[in-house]
Amino acid sequence: MIQWHNLHHSELTTAQLYALLKLRCDVFIIEQNCLYQDIDGEDLVGENRHILGLQEGEIVAYARILKSDDPLEPVVIGRVIVSSQLRGQQLGEQLMTFTLDVCQQQWSDKAIYLGAQAHLKHFYARFGFSAVTPEYDEDGILHIGMAKDPVSEMR
Repeated sequence: MIQWHNLHHSELTTAQLYALLKLRCDVFIIEQNCLYQDIDGEDLVGENRHILGLQEGEIVAYARILKSDDPLEPVVIGRVIVSSQLRGQQLGEQLMTFTLDVCQQQWSDKAIYLGAQAHLKHFYARFGFSAVTPEYDEDGILHIGMAKDPVSEMR
């Protein structure tokens, strides 16, 4: 069973921060073979949140929510990950459901944006996201900007 946690960056323990950065590195840099600066200065600022899915104390799913100080900017969901050992078990659906519930609870009046890997466009569409940009290359992987209006249905 997965235990879901919604943590402000100030609530992360050093071990949790290390584990989530390791998972992001394992998936986005090593598995996907993308050389980029994952530690971007956004993890420990403002109202930003970290969604952790824990199984037996280990982070197996993760998403980051960025909240801009600009009231006109949408909330941004990113770094959405499911550990390779647990893929295919609908953990991604659980992660997105929990993450969107957090967005609704914290910032119900805000639109939500994410830069999705293009092959996951239909996955995110199931949660009410629509494409708002053409496909673009990010670190050798096709992505597409997707947005969700704050008044649209959560699921």
